[in-house]
Amino acid sequence: MNTPRFFCDLPLVSGMELDLPEAVARHAAQVLRLPSGAAVTLFDGRGGEYPARLEIIGKTKARARLGAWQDIERESPLRVTLAQAAQAADKMDFSVQKAVELGARVFQPLASRRSVTRLSGERQQKRESHWRTVALAACEQCGRNRPMEIRPIKPLGNWLTQEARTLPGLKLVFTPEAETGLSALAKTENAAREVTALIGAEGGLDATEIAAAREAGFIPLRLGSRILRTETAGVAILAALQNLWGDLGEDITPDSA
Repeated sequence: MNTPRFFCDLPLVSGMELDLPEAVARHAAQVLRLPSGAAVTLFDGRGGEYPARLEIIGKTKARARLGAWQDIERESPLRVTLAQAAQAADKMDFSVQKAVELGARVFQPLASRRSVTRLSGERQQKRESHWRTVALAACEQCGRNRPMEIRPIKPLGNWLTQEARTLPGLKLVFTPEAETGLSALAKTENAAREVTALIGAEGGLDATEIAAAREAGFIPLRLGSRILRTETAGVAILAALQNLWGDLGEDITPDSA
């Protein structure tokens, strides 16, 4: 069994003893049923992690003693922003979770013309907070020590005209109507280090949104001959990008695993 990992939203210091946040304590005690003395790993999002041991654990409280900080990172050298048009709630959760696992640095939710989900006000804030919770849980599971940044949802048109034009690196928009695939682009881009990938909602992006994306500097690409669901497209794109320019296909020595 792998050592359980927990995110603690407070500065951690080697050798300190601390009460774990209530949500972490509940998960350790009631879900994982960890006993006193159990080994865990804690991280605070600033990089690296701490081996720790549970000194006391109850139903809603747990106290841990931290060991020495370990300079361990599992971030890809490729900085990917996944710009995802809003989908139905369960699909969006899936996209956030898999984006974390596949090494995306930034998740930019967008409201497109074909987005079924419409968010604003308090409902939007609650959904964004929920996505951050999903992302942190995925970090705990996959070993990342730096949480993926989840930005506030924005209208696609505003984002394309106000922010996307100045984004660094490659900017890619995926549509079945494109004539070029990722493999053709890879032949001209030997070592991309920053990529923004724009994906539509359940119905894809419409023609005016594709045109606006092109105007903002996005290159239209297709993903093979089949039409993928939006949540499938995100996984496929991230995996392909990480295989081309990231760390998905790299060799790992036992000491760095």
